[in-house]
Amino acid sequence: MVQLKVTLPDGSQKEFEQGTSYMAIAESIGRKLTKAALAVKVGEAGQLLDMNRSLDADAALAFVTPESDDGLEVIRHSTAHVLAMAVQKLWPGTKVTIGPVVKDGFYYDFEFPEVVKLSEKDLPGVEKEMKRIIKRGHKVFREEISREDAIKKFEALGETYKVEIIKELPEGETITLYGMDEWFDLCRGPHVPSVSALGAFKLTMVAGAYWRGDEKNTMLTRIYGTAWPTRDELEAYLKRIEEAKKRDHRVLGKQLDLFSFHPDAPAHAFFHEKGSVLYQRLTSFMRKSNTKFGFNEVGTPLMMNVDLWHKSGHYDNYSENMYFVDLDDVKAAVKPMNCPGHCLIYGSRKRSYRDLPMKLAEFGRVHRHEKSGVVNGLFRVRSFVQDDAHVFCQPDDILENVSSVLQQIREVYEGLGFENYHMELSTRPEKSIGSDEIWESAESALKKVLDDAQVNYKLNPGDGAFYGPKIDFHLVDAIGRSWQCGTVQLDFSMPERFQLEYVGTENKAERPVMIHRAVLGSLERFMGIFIEHYAGHFPLWASPIQTKVINITKSQEEYAQQVHAALKEAGLRSELDIRNEKLGYKIREAQLQKIPYMVVIGDKEIEQKTISPRFHDGTQLEPLSVASFIERVRSECGDNWQL
Repeated sequence: MVQLKVTLPDGSQKEFEQGTSYMAIAESIGRKLTKAALAVKVGEAGQLLDMNRSLDADAALAFVTPESDDGLEVIRHSTAHVLAMAVQKLWPGTKVTIGPVVKDGFYYDFEFPEVVKLSEKDLPGVEKEMKRIIKRGHKVFREEISREDAIKKFEALGETYKVEIIKELPEGETITLYGMDEWFDLCRGPHVPSVSALGAFKLTMVAGAYWRGDEKNTMLTRIYGTAWPTRDELEAYLKRIEEAKKRDHRVLGKQLDLFSFHPDAPAHAFFHEKGSVLYQRLTSFMRKSNTKFGFNEVGTPLMMNVDLWHKSGHYDNYSENMYFVDLDDVKAAVKPMNCPGHCLIYGSRKRSYRDLPMKLAEFGRVHRHEKSGVVNGLFRVRSFVQDDAHVFCQPDDILENVSSVLQQIREVYEGLGFENYHMELSTRPEKSIGSDEIWESAESALKKVLDDAQVNYKLNPGDGAFYGPKIDFHLVDAIGRSWQCGTVQLDFSMPERFQLEYVGTENKAERPVMIHRAVLGSLERFMGIFIEHYAGHFPLWASPIQTKVINITKSQEEYAQQVHAALKEAGLRSELDIRNEKLGYKIREAQLQKIPYMVVIGDKEIEQKTISPRFHDGTQLEPLSVASFIERVRSECGDNWQL
């Protein structure tokens, strides 16, 4: 029998007979690993495989356990299968479609028989059946099957969606079934060795979803769930979800009168007066940062000839998300991105190496055709402003300019109150433009920037932009959620497509490199994140209303008006409440509006020519003169006072 060499993560090596299962290899290492291992990563590429697969060549192995990201994904994927099995046991005749892992959980889409109208009140019963399945401890089996046999199996079950998926699989692709007991599903895997390895789970929501996300297709029933290795981790997650509900920007947007949405313009935000103030504060914060880091602001048209988008590569790679119009018998596109316009500005006249780096910034409104099923408050809209910028530089200056952009992004996030973030390096996607050499050069350049900066980052294969690799920043908010916002993308292809040049040091035409940069990304989306991060209790400099002047009785009305006028004249965003209402009512209303300071005026304040400020949480400050209070507010706002 052929002996094969296995290299373990600690560098040690062992030999096993060809055909030995990965489970048997784990057993040879120790009982603890055998119990914990859910799957195995094989080879330099880290191919994720089931524990019951067999060793067929010398390989490096790393066993996947519940505490890892890969282990969590396997747990959630397997729990989704248990959900599908439970649903089909409870409602025979239900058709299954897809059940992927998503952030923090999983979902499965079903077509129920017409008589079944599933709602969230049915979820506890589904959970009960899932627990019964897990308690039985079914082994999970994997079976490779021919295309013809797979089609026959699923046709016999009436699983029309699975048949459709199988028929669309590329010729020669391995088709596998995974199952427990007599139940099985079409799946690539991997899965846990046994359902007894699954931890704590909770079904969270029922929603509607069109098959393949297309409004023309059948409306399916989607069941969402979450799964974790332990009950404690599940409980901690559920607490975060409850906190997230309190922070929901859609709820706070209405409560604080920031924005609204209307069917007259689906998935387009209408910003109210207060929302517009917050929006402009964030924009001004970014403008100030752009000035510091040497960016000059430009503006480009909303609509441009469709030929431009063919030239840039957007049409071939992004046309399904674009809007098109006819202008004077010429087909045009509403811009989904700002980069081609900046290329035209660069190419509008002859450039020299002395002009570089050329840094162009734009708060450009873009439009993208998002399907109705995925739009979500400010997080996913069809029209938004992007804080775009592009750096055109010499190839030798990539390291310096990318490093500068990374520094800007870090400073902005920390200045906005996001101390925690991490970076990911995303490489060439399946759909892309440019040669292998260009991509290899671009990816190497970004990797060098990160390595030289000695920062921790995660490799995200295949998730780059279609024109180049990128470094993405993921913010962590106040309740531990991660949001991808900032991005730095290296692009050798677009300067080539637009024939951009500069005269180099030897008086020869050279090709610049283009660095795409966004810090906040979509201002609409970032505003939603900002609202939820602070739960509406914004920093004083960003708060739409900074102070609310409140009188106790009508006799203080005149002085309250004078104080309000003085605050406004000093540049504070102040409101006046002199309604004939009880003081407690007016204070409570101001607290619900999350106004940072309430300025209460009574007879004592009139007599002493002072004011009595109090924080939104009820903390009372010592009486102050109006001038001292203004100075306090300015000091608290710091450098952002003038935004």
